[in-house]
Amino acid sequence: MPKSNAQDRGDLSAVARGHAVRTRLLTAAADLIGEIGWNAVSTRNLAERAGVGPGLVHYHFDSLQALLRQAALAQMRHVLEEVNAAVGESGDLAGSLEAMLSQLDDYTGADPSSLLVIEAYLAATRDPELHTQMAELMLGWRTAVSEALSAAGHPHPEAAAALLLAALDGLFLQKGLDPDLSHTQVAPLLRQLIQPETTGGNR
Repeated sequence: MPKSNAQDRGDLSAVARGHAVRTRLLTAAADLIGEIGWNAVSTRNLAERAGVGPGLVHYHFDSLQALLRQAALAQMRHVLEEVNAAVGESGDLAGSLEAMLSQLDDYTGADPSSLLVIEAYLAATRDPELHTQMAELMLGWRTAVSEALSAAGHPHPEAAAALLLAALDGLFLQKGLDPDLSHTQVAPLLRQLIQPETTGGNR
């Protein structure tokens, strides 16, 4: 028997409610990871932050770890997609680098977003699935930079992309020790990395 319009509306309403609960749980998880640390997040404090019953955590996700994993990856993916878009759309490598570095100044190393990334890196050393997914995500980012360098005629795009992103990761971590570290202090040296013709050996 075909469903009535009222049944259809009820099904859609249930789907919308389920989506809203999942979104609240993911948002709460991302916030808590940055605030109290990965291992301190529990089903109880997560449900409390999201404003839902504890049973809904395991109703919508296979496990607490699966939820934390998805929340962290979603947050990291959002940031990296913005960076990839800037790199891919710009024909000016120096301008793209400047945009990436300027974002560094938005983080203190102790803010929730910075701490979420640091916590995710640490958790990935103990969680093979998170490790694999983060590696795929970061490889995609590195590939986008490598392709931009290659299109600009860089002689060693893959190596330069790997070194550049390792430097950015390191700067991100250093911000936690020195919040006053600014991208303007390191930008000239990193520009030489992506534009080797400006270095002494290629003049």
